[in-house]
Amino acid sequence: MKVLVTGGAGYIGSVLVRQLLKNGHEVRVIDSLKFGGDALYDVMLHPNFSFMKGDIRQSDDVQRALEGMDAVAHLAAIVGDPACKKFSDEAKETNWTGSVDLFEAAEKAGLKRFVFASTCSNYGKMPDPESFVTETSPLNPVSLYAELKVKFEQYLLEERKDSNICSTSLRFSTVYGFSPRIRFDLTVNEFTRNATIHGEQEIWGAQFWRPYCHVDDLARSVVLVLESPDDKVRANVFNVGNTEENYRKGQIMDEVCKVVPDVKVNYVESSEDPRDYRVNFDKIKQELGYSITKKVPDGVQEIYTLLKTGIVTDAFAQKFRNI
Repeated sequence: MKVLVTGGAGYIGSVLVRQLLKNGHEVRVIDSLKFGGDALYDVMLHPNFSFMKGDIRQSDDVQRALEGMDAVAHLAAIVGDPACKKFSDEAKETNWTGSVDLFEAAEKAGLKRFVFASTCSNYGKMPDPESFVTETSPLNPVSLYAELKVKFEQYLLEERKDSNICSTSLRFSTVYGFSPRIRFDLTVNEFTRNATIHGEQEIWGAQFWRPYCHVDDLARSVVLVLESPDDKVRANVFNVGNTEENYRKGQIMDEVCKVVPDVKVNYVESSEDPRDYRVNFDKIKQELGYSITKKVPDGVQEIYTLLKTGIVTDAFAQKFRNI
């Protein structure tokens, strides 16, 4: 399959590119290189890889990127609540307008598959904090980031469900773990970094639930959907993760403390973060045979090991976060 990966130089995208190449697919990346292109250096000369610097908000760039492709893995976005809040106009242009234009151009170009990287943030805050949400639960976005993801999901799966393109939406858990475009502004990675380097961590709202999934496993879900039969994934949505991997922030810190010695933890009572959701992941397991390969403790160990080598000279540098 010839797959266009939008945002392929990013945290998840750069991992996905390598997995697709390993499975024998031809890969083209379009990325504006907002955070640089270092994550793709070692695949640039791969015979099945090509790169195009471009922006999905530019129709000419999109047209060129889609030429000769069979499928789109759409990851390009302004990612996360803080970034969308800070760059709200760019987020609306990219996460909504650019995404719709990309889909329509792909449809016009005759592509067969479109996989959209959505988010479990769509669930917002659960009415019952002890329950689990599923793909059929009401969506309650409480940030611009989630609002735009929900809006495009509904466009794909409701307005365009009868399109010739087989579209699938994947609601990703909160990501963590090593990637060629490493980020330290993600909960597991951030807590591990702070504990390793400063020996302490302040926790706000330790009681809030969130599901977590390793970057390798999130990328694998995209490959799985692209390689699954059309009738199993068409106009469909899947939560991506594992039901056992729902954690409160305090529990994440407990796992960090098992790996990093002598950490001082300061808990601050907070009700400011309105996101609070536990997610059930039975559907993707039962319908597509998906399972994860790593859990949060593996990710903590991974980041701890990386930092202890000293290869990252400044883990607090701007390039390791989205804002």
